[in-house]
Amino acid sequence: MHVELPCKYPYAEHTEGLRVLFQRMEEGREGRVGKWSRTVTEKGSPSPNAMLRVLLSAQASSARLSGLLLLPQVQPYCLGPGKWGDRPPGGAPHAVPVQGLQRLLEQARSPGELLRWLGQNPTKVRAHHYPVALRRLGQLLGSQPRPPPVEQATLQDLSQLIIRNCPSFDIHTIHVCLHLAVLLGFPSDGPLVCALEQEQRFRLPPKPPPPLQPVLRAGLRLEAALSCPRFQRHPQHHLIRSLAEARPEELTPHVMVLLAQHLARHRLREPQLLEAIAHFLVAQEAELNSKVVQKLVLPFGRLNYLPLEQQFMPCLERILAREAGVAPLATVNILMSLCQLRCLPFRALHFVFSPGFISHISGTPHALIVRRYLSLLDTAVELELPGYRGPRLPRRQQVPIFPQPLITDRARCKYSHKDIVAEGLRQLLGEEKYRQDLTVPPGYCTDFLLCVSSSGAVLPVRTQDPFLPYPPRSCPYTTRDPAQRVVLMLRERWHFCRDGRVLLGSRALRERHLGLMGYQLLPLPFEELESQRGLPQLKSYLRQKLQALGLRWGPEGG
Repeated sequence: MHVELPCKYPYAEHTEGLRVLFQRMEEGREGRVGKWSRTVTEKGSPSPNAMLRVLLSAQASSARLSGLLLLPQVQPYCLGPGKWGDRPPGGAPHAVPVQGLQRLLEQARSPGELLRWLGQNPTKVRAHHYPVALRRLGQLLGSQPRPPPVEQATLQDLSQLIIRNCPSFDIHTIHVCLHLAVLLGFPSDGPLVCALEQEQRFRLPPKPPPPLQPVLRAGLRLEAALSCPRFQRHPQHHLIRSLAEARPEELTPHVMVLLAQHLARHRLREPQLLEAIAHFLVAQEAELNSKVVQKLVLPFGRLNYLPLEQQFMPCLERILAREAGVAPLATVNILMSLCQLRCLPFRALHFVFSPGFISHISGTPHALIVRRYLSLLDTAVELELPGYRGPRLPRRQQVPIFPQPLITDRARCKYSHKDIVAEGLRQLLGEEKYRQDLTVPPGYCTDFLLCVSSSGAVLPVRTQDPFLPYPPRSCPYTTRDPAQRVVLMLRERWHFCRDGRVLLGSRALRERHLGLMGYQLLPLPFEELESQRGLPQLKSYLRQKLQALGLRWGPEGG
């Protein structure tokens, strides 16, 4: 007999229908296994398989299911000798003692005797004996008008025997045992049914994930959209609607951190999404620690975007005051993002520049990177916060901020215009009149640096000190060094947000600080560089740029 079972094994509801089913199954037994393959036994009369599927499609409570054990005048329930008596599933017929145990189980007169045959013959019990025992238990409970009460311990012992041995069952035996256990009234959340269902999952191949439904929770749809390749080109189509439809409980810190990291990684300056992150940070202030907050504020500094949310800065100041001593690196990371936005809170600066904080981070694995960030913060205080009167980073603790070209520039060097610009300057000015990749105090790497006299003549770099004094307030400008320092700044495509109009926060910070230190900046935008066709056009372009600043070189600049 082959019985098609629903995935969750819903229970039969009507005892009268089950009685009819059992009678039809007994009638079918007379015709052996062949009759069970029919789908219709008589015209207009459903087959036992069809009846069983109908009965199993109805849900029933535990109380109704327990009532199935008390059916009066029901014929013995049997799957047919062709399935279990003649040939056990999954192999050849067993030896005579094993078949003898099967007959003993089929002829047991009480649940207690059934359990004794199983417990006293452990060497003869095979996997197919347990479905026989469960089937006989159903017969004993359904064949008498008033079946005797069954002790709970007997059912528990039988359950434990099956649970202990079900790892050795084949998939068919597990199916039959699970079906019979449900029909006998074992609870769906009990140990027997749970153990059999778990073994069934182990045997069956994993199901493919169901296709995404058109209506998903907004939080899940947000995560799905982040992995979509089209998101980088059309983020509004994927995420803005998800954020608008999301309920507050669906926007978890994990989802919002994922969104923040995606925006920062792909340089996506989307105001609606950034405002949503700022609003989430303010709304969940009490629940967030600094390690999560550093990831949420990362895109604001990197994308050079100060949110309109009025409580954004007060919220961050409260979080810094609460968490500053807990996670030093996270604290400094938050301040780095705020430094790019020119929104450094004095109270937090007092804390990170205090001797206790500096001493604490000195013995940590990330001491060097924290000192580098503190050096940049100290530079920002020096150049941008003239009203600050708190502690500063001691000179012995300061390290170069960016002693070499940034990682993104090194990774994309084959796409950069630096080499062709260097060749254009070499042919235009001569190698002695510019320096490439020179790091100036307090640690900013410049693309190209020129020294220019007061009359506008480009001077050989070796005859001049290429560095301007730092800090500028301690070394005021004098007429003894009238030369200017001109820095040519390559503005490559990846130095901007994806919209191509706003410089990334780190680039804007470097240009801002170099300008405050006294360097004259000459930007070379990627749109202009990409429009030059070949070295001759590029040389003409550089000549126009330098002459626009009043610079002279060659015989006329001598």
